[in-house]
Amino acid sequence: MNNYFTWFYDILINEGFSEKTSSYINVLINSVILTIILLVLDYIFKKVIIRSFRIFTIKTKTTYDDFLVQSNFPKYVAHIIPFILLRKFIPLLLADFELWKSYLIKITDVYLIFLIIWIFRSVIRTTKEYLKQKEYFKDKPLDSYAQVFVIFLWFVGAIFIFSELTGKSITTFLATFGATSAILLLVFRDSILGFVASIQVSINDMVRIGDWITMEKYGADGNVVEITLATVKVSNWDMTITTIPTYALISDSFRNWRGMQESGGRRIKRAFIIKTNSIKFLTEEDLKRFSKIQILSDYITHRQTDIDKYNKELNFDRSIIVNGRNQTNLGLFRKYCDLYLNNHPAINKDMMIMTRHLEPTSKGIPLEIYTFSKDKRWINYEHIIADIFEHLIATVPYFDLELFQEPSSKDIEALNAKLS
Repeated sequence: MNNYFTWFYDILINEGFSEKTSSYINVLINSVILTIILLVLDYIFKKVIIRSFRIFTIKTKTTYDDFLVQSNFPKYVAHIIPFILLRKFIPLLLADFELWKSYLIKITDVYLIFLIIWIFRSVIRTTKEYLKQKEYFKDKPLDSYAQVFVIFLWFVGAIFIFSELTGKSITTFLATFGATSAILLLVFRDSILGFVASIQVSINDMVRIGDWITMEKYGADGNVVEITLATVKVSNWDMTITTIPTYALISDSFRNWRGMQESGGRRIKRAFIIKTNSIKFLTEEDLKRFSKIQILSDYITHRQTDIDKYNKELNFDRSIIVNGRNQTNLGLFRKYCDLYLNNHPAINKDMMIMTRHLEPTSKGIPLEIYTFSKDKRWINYEHIIADIFEHLIATVPYFDLELFQEPSSKDIEALNAKLS
C-alpha cells in the first residue's frame, strides 16, 4: 500500500525534481485523489445505507426505525467508514510530515468522536419521539430526560476530545474537572435544578403534558405543552406562550386543574348580594302568592304546616309576626335556588349542591351558589353559569327582594329629579 503513495514521488524524482518538491507535490496529488475517492465512497455508502433503511422501515410494523431515519441516523452511520479509511491512510499519506500527520490524525479522531456523539444523540431523540407515541408516556417529561442523556453524552465526549487533543489520560481530565466543579455547578445551575425538578415532578406526578395549570407569578394560565430540562412551556388560553423555569414548579405555588378535569364536574362558586332592607317575614297573603310558583308549592305547604304546629304547641302570640317561627322571602328564595339547581339538567346531582349565606357586608347579604356542572369544557361551563345566574337574577324581584348595585349617574339624576 505504501508503494501507491510514493508512486508520484518516484516519477518526480526521476524527472529531476528535488526531494522536497517531489514530497510536497506527491502529498498534494495523493491528497486530492484520496479526497475524491473518500467523497465518492461517502456518497455511495450514504445512498445505500439510507435507501436500505427506508426499505426496511416500509417492511416493518414498528415506527421506531421511521424515527431513526428522521433523526439522520443512517446518514451519520454512513460517514463512519470513509473516516475510518481516512484515519488509516493518513500515516501513509504523510509519512514524511510528522507534524502534519499528528495534527491531521487528531482532527480526524476528534471528528470521529463527534460523529459517534451524533449517532447516539440520534438514538436518544428517536427513542424520545417513539415513546411520545405511546399512551403511557404521552404526559411524561420525556424532553427533560432526553436532554439529561444528551448532556451526559456530550460530557463523556468532551472527556475523550480533551484526552485526544492534549495527549493526557482521562483520569487527568477528571482530576481537573474536580477542581473546577464549583465553576461548572454555577454555569449549569439551571440545568441541574431543572433536572432535579423534572425527576420530582415525574415521581410525584405533579404536572403532566396536557395538564391545565395556573401560575399567577409567571402569568401562566393554560395547558402544558412541553416539559424540558430547563423550562415548562404553557400555551395560555389567549393563545400566548408562557415559559416557566422547571424548578419553579417545586419552589413556587401553582394550581393544577387536572383533579377537576378528572372529576365528575367543574365547580360553580359565585354569589350575588341581596339588599338587607328587602328581607322580610312572609304573611299568609305572601305565602298564597308564592305557592303559585310550582317548584315551591309542595315545600311551602309542608314547611308552613310544621311551623304552624310548632307555634301552636308553644302558644306563641301570633298578633306580632316576630313571635315564633316564620318563613322569610330570602329563605324561600334560597330554597328555590336549591330546587332549581337540583332540577337543572347541566348540574351533577351526585356532587354538592348548596345555596348559602356568606358573611353580611355593608352592601348586603351575599347569597352564594355552590355546585358542580356536568360539562367541564370551558365554553359550555361558562354558558351553564350564565344560564343559571340569568334565571336567578331575573327571579329575585318575584320574591320581593332586591339586588345590590352601585348607583349609576342615571340613578342619581332620577333621585335629584324627585327631590326637586
